[in-house]
Amino acid sequence: MEQSRYVDRTLEIYRRLRADRANVGFVLQSYLYRSEADLTAMIALGPNVRIVKGAYLEPPEIAYPHKRDVDANYLKLAELALSNDGYTAIATHDARIVEHVERFAAARGLPKKGRFEFQMLYGIATPLARRVLDRGYRIRLSIPYGEYWFPYLMRRLAERPANVAFFLKGAFSRNT
Repeated sequence: MEQSRYVDRTLEIYRRLRADRANVGFVLQSYLYRSEADLTAMIALGPNVRIVKGAYLEPPEIAYPHKRDVDANYLKLAELALSNDGYTAIATHDARIVEHVERFAAARGLPKKGRFEFQMLYGIATPLARRVLDRGYRIRLSIPYGEYWFPYLMRRLAERPANVAFFLKGAFSRNT
């Protein structure tokens, strides 16, 4: 679900597959205005949803142009998903979001494993990933590989200039 033009088709494919299979999921980008409505429409299915901020340039008519709004919507989506049945992947390197989700889940008595997980790119925010794991939460690390890993990385960096600074900060931070 890399760009907004694929959202409707992706969600339709998910609905069709979900009718016969429980082991499918979809991704929602918190920077799209429509994501809350899309998640709400899927709640009855007990969805497997991965929440991301969104790394692809979209026009301000359909996407939040300011990081603070993207972050606020991310928290709203995470809380909505965790307040209902299903499985939620919190895919972020943002320590404030991770800590908010931990507090929210604890306040609702959600188990640290089995109902949600945190997801991060391998090598980015390694200290945060270690802290999450040490606190007893499930963490899944994504590792781009294969002959196209470098073009993938360059595409991600080129599509949103803020990604370059984020990548460099994570790549050169102390990885303990």
